[in-house]
Amino acid sequence: MKKMFLKLVLLCLCLWRLDGVFGELVIVKDGDSVTLNSDLTEMKDDDVIQWKFKNTLIAEINKRADRITVYDDVLDGRFRDRLKLDNQTGSLTITNTTTEHVAVYYLQINSEIKRFRLGVQRELLDGERAVSVKEGDSVTLNYDLPEIKNVFVIQWMFKNTLIAQIIKLLDRIIVDDDVLDGRFRDRLKLDNQTGSLTITNTTTEHEGDYTRLINSMSTDFYLHVFVEMSVMEGDSVSLNSPLTEMKDDDVIQWRIGDENTVIAEINKRSDRITVYDDVLDGRFRDRLKLDNQTGSLTITNTTTEHAGDYKLLKFSERFSSKSFRVSVYARLPVPVISRDCLSSSSSSCSLVCSLVVNVSHVTLSWYKGISVLSSISASDLSISLSLPLEVEYQDKNTYSCVLNNPISNQTTHLDINTLCHTCAGI
Repeated sequence: MKKMFLKLVLLCLCLWRLDGVFGELVIVKDGDSVTLNSDLTEMKDDDVIQWKFKNTLIAEINKRADRITVYDDVLDGRFRDRLKLDNQTGSLTITNTTTEHVAVYYLQINSEIKRFRLGVQRELLDGERAVSVKEGDSVTLNYDLPEIKNVFVIQWMFKNTLIAQIIKLLDRIIVDDDVLDGRFRDRLKLDNQTGSLTITNTTTEHEGDYTRLINSMSTDFYLHVFVEMSVMEGDSVSLNSPLTEMKDDDVIQWRIGDENTVIAEINKRSDRITVYDDVLDGRFRDRLKLDNQTGSLTITNTTTEHAGDYKLLKFSERFSSKSFRVSVYARLPVPVISRDCLSSSSSSCSLVCSLVVNVSHVTLSWYKGISVLSSISASDLSISLSLPLEVEYQDKNTYSCVLNNPISNQTTHLDINTLCHTCAGI
C-alpha cells in the first residue's frame, strides 16, 4: 500500500469546456504511445480526414488527392516526430506523450466530428518529493534545511499561486491564505528558522504541486491527501464522492492501486454505468455498487484483497479527484486463557493467553483492571501470538486478556478460582 505514495502517479488532466460537449476519454502514461481510433475499417476514395488539437490542425488525410500531411511543427513543436497516421483507417497515434499533449482532440471525417479527451499520467519528477497525509491531519513540507542562512526571500507556491513568503531582510512573514477561494484560510504556518510550511486541517482541496523558492533555487513537492477508511472483513465499505448530484455531462471513474486500474465509471452524457469487476483476477466480482446520483462506490463482502488506495476522478467543466486508503481487518477470534502447569509453583499460578487462529495487524494484551500489564503485536499471519501471566493464588484483582486491531477487540476475563486449580500435584 505504501508503494503507491512513494512512487506516486500524478494524473495531469486539464479542464475542458468546449461548447458543453465532451468526447471519449483516453488516458495514457507519460512517455507511452496512444492511438485515437477513427472507428473506420477502411477509408473511402473520396474521404477527407482532419485531426485538430484544440483548434489547431495537426494532421490530415485527403484520399481524393492521395495525400497524407502531418503538421508536427505547430504549437512550439510539441508534436514533432510524434504523430503517425493510419492511411487505411485514419486513426492517429501519438508517441512519447507528455502532459503538453493533454487536451481535447477533434477528428473530422468529411462533415462528421468526433471528440477525444486525452489525459496523461506522470510519475514524480526528478527531485520532486511525495508527501502523504490523512485528511484532517496537519502536514509539514520541508527539505532537510536546519536553518536559513544567507537568504533574502523564501516563497511558497501552490500550483503557481503564491500562498506564503518570508522576507528575511525585513524580518516579515506574509501569508496569502485568502487566494484560491480561501482554501488555505487559517491553515498555513511558516517556520522563520527553517522556511518549512505547515498546512493544518488538510482537505482534498490542498492536494497538488507545491514549490518552495529560496533565492534562485526551487524545491518541488507533491502533496497527496487521502481519506482513511477501515472495515471489518465481510462487511461493506462506501467510498463517498463529494457530489450531491451528478450533472448531465459528468464522467467519473474509480481507480485502484499502483497500476491505476479502472474498476467502475459513470458517463451521464451517454447514460451509462459500467462496472469492471472482472479485472485484477476478479477480486471485485459481484461486489461493486455505484450510486448513479452521487457517483459513490460501495464494496460489499470485503476481503483483505480489497485493501488499497482508491481514487475518484471526475471529468466535466472542471477536473477534480478524491483519494481513499482502505484497510480491511480480519474478524478477531476470542483469546483463550490456559494454565501452564509446568511453570506454576505452590505460591503462584502461571497462565498463557493465546489465539486459536493467527490474525494480522493485531495486539494481544494482559490487563489488570484498566491498566496494561504487557502486550505483543503481529503484523502478518505467520506470527503466532501468546502472552504469559503469573498471579498469586489469593490475588483478588481483575485480569483480562484483550485482542484488538484498530477497529475492534475481543476480551476474555480471567477466573482465577477456576483456572488456577486445574493442575494435579500443585
